[in-house]
Amino acid sequence: MSEKFPPAQSIHTDPDDLENNTSANPSIHDVLAARLHRRHVLGGGIGAMTMAGFGSFSLAACGGGDTLAPALTPTPTPAPLALNFAAVTKSKLDRVTVPPGYTATVIYATGDSIDPTVPDYLNNGSQDNFARRSGDHHDGMHYFGLNAAGAPSNTTNDRALLVMNHENIAGTVQFMHATGQTNAATGARPEAEATKEIDAHGVSIIELAKTAGKFGYLKASTFNRRITAATEMDIAGPARGSVFTKTLFSPAGTKTRGTINNCGNGYTPWGTYLTAEENWAGYFTRSDDTAVRTQKDNTALLRNGIRVGRTGNNRWSTVVPADASSTAFSRWDISASAALPADGTGDFRNAHNTFGYIVEIDPYAPASTPVKRTALGRRANEGAWPSLAVVGQPIAFYIGCDSRGEYVYKFVSKKLWVAADANRADRLNVGAEYMDEGTIYAARFNANGTGTWLKLDLSNPDVAAGVPISAQNPAGYKFDSLADICVNTRLAGGAAGATRMDRPEWTAVNPKNGEIYITMTENPDRGNTTTVSNNNIPNPDVDAANPRYYLDSKGVSSQNSAPIAAQRGNVNGHIVRIREDGDSAGAASFKWDIFLFGAQAKADAGLDDVNYQANVNLSGLSDFNDLSKPDGCWFSKASGILWIETDDNTYTDVTNAMLLAAVPGVQGDGGAISVVNKANGSPNTAVTADKTVQTYIGKKMTDVTFKRFLTAPTGAEVTGVAESPDGKALFINIQHPGENTSTSSFSMGSFESNWPGTTVGGLAAPYGPGGASARPRSATVMITKDDGGIIGL
Repeated sequence: MSEKFPPAQSIHTDPDDLENNTSANPSIHDVLAARLHRRHVLGGGIGAMTMAGFGSFSLAACGGGDTLAPALTPTPTPAPLALNFAAVTKSKLDRVTVPPGYTATVIYATGDSIDPTVPDYLNNGSQDNFARRSGDHHDGMHYFGLNAAGAPSNTTNDRALLVMNHENIAGTVQFMHATGQTNAATGARPEAEATKEIDAHGVSIIELAKTAGKFGYLKASTFNRRITAATEMDIAGPARGSVFTKTLFSPAGTKTRGTINNCGNGYTPWGTYLTAEENWAGYFTRSDDTAVRTQKDNTALLRNGIRVGRTGNNRWSTVVPADASSTAFSRWDISASAALPADGTGDFRNAHNTFGYIVEIDPYAPASTPVKRTALGRRANEGAWPSLAVVGQPIAFYIGCDSRGEYVYKFVSKKLWVAADANRADRLNVGAEYMDEGTIYAARFNANGTGTWLKLDLSNPDVAAGVPISAQNPAGYKFDSLADICVNTRLAGGAAGATRMDRPEWTAVNPKNGEIYITMTENPDRGNTTTVSNNNIPNPDVDAANPRYYLDSKGVSSQNSAPIAAQRGNVNGHIVRIREDGDSAGAASFKWDIFLFGAQAKADAGLDDVNYQANVNLSGLSDFNDLSKPDGCWFSKASGILWIETDDNTYTDVTNAMLLAAVPGVQGDGGAISVVNKANGSPNTAVTADKTVQTYIGKKMTDVTFKRFLTAPTGAEVTGVAESPDGKALFINIQHPGENTSTSSFSMGSFESNWPGTTVGGLAAPYGPGGASARPRSATVMITKDDGGIIGL
């Protein structure tokens, strides 16, 4: 999820939308000789295939049939493919736009009932029981096949479980209530409203089935389940039972309640779902308790952006519950009391330490308890995508930390992959074997196009030495256990010397060759080295893996409708591509290049387009495929296409967010280039000299290898992409349409978006009540090809 607000600091700003990295690690400053030989993206085509018809009524599906897959051995290069559709134009219309020959159908939207005892959604804010309704802000998702007997299958196209994240309610919460939030800024929040909001976060699990050739979700299925920010969770791995996780709710430190801000996702080869807790830090209230806490504790809180005086999102801790003994709301206040036990068992001073993890869910077992896998580390997680499952090799999970100046990580299992584990029925026990023991690594991107995975445990002398004393960390930070590292993983990454990146978000693994793609959404602070961020943190300079800052002008901000003179830094983002040495998930080193640079096709009026093409639009983008702020990325197993999604607030003077299709190529298919960063593009306006950086770029894009496939409604981002195993239905999520609707506009019934209820929404049919005046809703969209072929080919 990308930033939604200007960078000016407020105690109400989400901490992970700011830079909290207190390390002074250089990114990469040395420039070495060029390397990498040139390869070529292969051409060619794949014939279309026929399919059974898909219906247009309520259904939901996603994923790619990846679970329970046989072990794969990486192959040298992907199979050839060609993108066989007409690119859509940029659009600011309040609709979904897809290419000719395709149909878009909404199948599951905010508030939809998953229980026959819960009434259909009226979309007027009057209803509750979101514990049995679709949550808000649909995000990452996956398709888990079911055979006719209701058992797991990775090839079934007519029955499945859809598992989907519900990230947030920011910007759209007013639509959940009849007249908006009560006491949003002051006073006690109503219990009923807060309960609805808490339940609108988390995860949906829904059964899908075809009837007469049509896909729909089964409202009465016993598989249907909502996991919310109130659901009880187990804590597993090194942090379980540690001093960090003890609370009034769980004095033993083995349990917690809820999963929050679930953005990206992953899956496991043994058939479970992984949901990533991203901007969890923003939900907690903290008073001035620095004198009560230890210096280490205060340092760790600041590193995660939980500062003294902040008020948690939606102010849930202010609720006065009808049951005076309830701690369902007080747990969101983590202020430490000197009158209560210092170990945290008398209050919720440690509650934040039970969030920020990768959570494993068994979708096939509705009564199972989700598990927070602390061995994978704690951060603003943006997904956890697995390496290819190769017998006799470890399983790795690749993870981005979505905040400015943060790191790229992987977790490598201690246990080596055993093919039979794909079909075990005790799936969460399998998860414990692969995900409770292993090693966290953070990436250092070297200036010569190589990289090193830095081990984050006490065997690494840099980690054992701890975080050095600095202006930002006057007492430093000394790790005393593996649990400490797993809870304070960001601090460990800094101590190890990892490279500070431009907001690492989604990770994707090419199923054909195992290469890893990581989106770097943007960083307006890149190059602002003489200043500190809003959290008193030094900003990084340009380097080989983050080589650009530049000037971009924009007339109106979609976030606040105020004129903006200019945008600087890494405005449009990029995508990094990694190939593990030896194609081994457990490798200690890798090679990298930049697969794609986000940019406009042409410089804004009044700017030097010759320089823009030479030093900003480095991937050669055109009006068919230019984009800003890549966020989601996902590979289709059926077609080989790399799907790229945007969550943008910088190019919205020209276009809404979008979905694009790319031919992936291979790492090293481009070469070394030099980027000249003009002084006027630095966020530091005192800079007067240009700065040249050498980097490594993938082969340039063309209108054949990279195309825009979809544009979104107004105010929305595109996120969460998946498909049926045969590749004949693509599923994407439209998140937070209408999020920029002001309180005053809401009160007058005037919304930024009316999608998907509007009759002009670009859909096979309007979805839900409301028509032209409908309140906007996040929703899952199914895209099918009118001739029954594989999507994109």
